[in-house]
Amino acid sequence: MIEKPILNKRIFWDIDFEKLDYEKYANFVIERVFERGDVEDIRNCRRFYGDEKVSQALLNAKFLPETRMYLASAVILQPLEAFRCYKLRQSTPTLFPY
Repeated sequence: MIEKPILNKRIFWDIDFEKLDYEKYANFVIERVFERGDVEDIRNCRRFYGDEKVSQALLNAKFLPETRMYLASAVILQPLEAFRCYKLRQSTPTLFPY
């Protein structure tokens, strides 16, 4: 069995980190690491899950902050238009900022 990735506990501040099931909640873990993690956390996540699983989780994510969407796009070498969260953001524009 592959050992759990070494991730910073601050990324998962709102759940019991010690009981986190990395296989069952893989998409959640990947999205949260890309949303709140640093470069080392992202590297460890990619080593543990592999690039294919990471790519699928990120492309199907409902939400990523805009800056992290650009980071994910660069890491997995996919255009922004391929991300579900990008399409959702484009289909629901915000109010015009005055």
